Amino acid sequence: MRISIIVAVASNGVIGRDNDLVWRLRDDMKFFSETTRGHAVITGRKNYESIPGKFRPLPHRMNVVVTRNTAYEAPGAQVVHSLEAALKAASAVGVEEVFIIGGGEIYRQSLEREDVKRVLLTHVNASPEGDTYFDLEVVESGWKRKSLESFEANDRNEFSFEIVEYTRP
Repeated sequence: MRISIIVAVASNGVIGRDNDLVWRLRDDMKFFSETTRGHAVITGRKNYESIPGKFRPLPHRMNVVVTRNTAYEAPGAQVVHSLEAALKAASAVGVEEVFIIGGGEIYRQSLEREDVKRVLLTHVNASPEGDTYFDLEVVESGWKRKSLESFEANDRNEFSFEIVEYTRP
């Protein structure tokens, strides 16, 4: 099973504020949806709750929510209490690939793992204020970079951005 991270990050490392996105990038959301469809997604509880209710659980993929709260319920998703347990749950059902989709703490834990070999990172050309960050330096130093696609700011995308695949041996 391949373990990948998928994340959109501003130039200053910001990924969110007040448990929400800090931009509207419809083409990036389309990329996220198409890329993760048919696979498993692992998310922290706060990130899961930030997804609009009508989209929870994310359709056409196995949803695994990580929380320390042993009483937490997420109908239609599997609830576990560690990243390790989330990966075991995804592996148990035989998914080909699992995507770590946030938030900040789950990303931090994932970047420390040797078995995470790929990051699909959307570089957003903006520097918004935020309270949740992604450590860009980790993947920008030592990982192989491959540009996948670039988008200009327009009526669909608040800012220009580039989708990049980072891999490590």
